[in-house]
Amino acid sequence: QVHLVESGGGLAQPGGSLKLSCETSGRILSFTTMGWYPQTPGTQREPVALITVGGLTRYADSVKGGFTISRDKAHRRVYLEMNSLNPEDTAVYYCLARGPGEYWGQGTQVTVSSGVWGQGTQVTVSP
Repeated sequence: QVHLVESGGGLAQPGGSLKLSCETSGRILSFTTMGWYPQTPGTQREPVALITVGGLTRYADSVKGGFTISRDKAHRRVYLEMNSLNPEDTAVYYCLARGPGEYWGQGTQVTVSSGVWGQGTQVTVSP
């Protein structure tokens, strides 16, 4: 059994940064390829960053220069440093680990917005 757990998502302002982490556990000692796949409602998951066990990286054109993928020496953790975020980066980011087999994490929400409003709460002052 292999488990992947993502963390590091949250709310960022445009131009801000976040760093995602994905930790693996289970019987596979290392993975040949790991990557990050954002997904928004109604769309398919497409990779924005991949890294191989040899350290080769590949990025989607939309994130080149802004995102950096890395992994630890044991090939059990993968990270995604996200800089210069813009609202189009808003998505649930899933971690993928391959070899042998293909494994996904549960995803971590990344929201890039200049402001977030709550639903409001009624205040009534009566004499």
